[in-house]
Amino acid sequence: MGREPGASWRKAALELAILAALTQGEGHGYALAQRLSEFGLGQIKGGALYPVLNRLESEGRVEASWQAGEGGPGRKVYALTDSGRQMLTLERQQWREFSAALDTMLNDLDEETL
Repeated sequence: MGREPGASWRKAALELAILAALTQGEGHGYALAQRLSEFGLGQIKGGALYPVLNRLESEGRVEASWQAGEGGPGRKVYALTDSGRQMLTLERQQWREFSAALDTMLNDLDEETL
């Protein structure tokens, strides 16, 4: 059995999707995974999500703070920085150009060649 269809491009777009999700406000990892799922990106597991969040934090694209838990442990909450917003603006345009080119290529395929 092979890999899940679409898994590789979802992984490639995860950074951009996280930045976009954070424009709706700060959130902890589980809340961000839920937002991404609500947008149709499927179930994002922690093993994929947290390394990207950590990298974005180390690059200054997001900032993290600890929020006290209600009756439980605290949570690390992530927020978009100005640098993250700038990156999102640039990468959104690049994504639009890339996806338009790919759409053209896929739409030009002849059904008989598939």
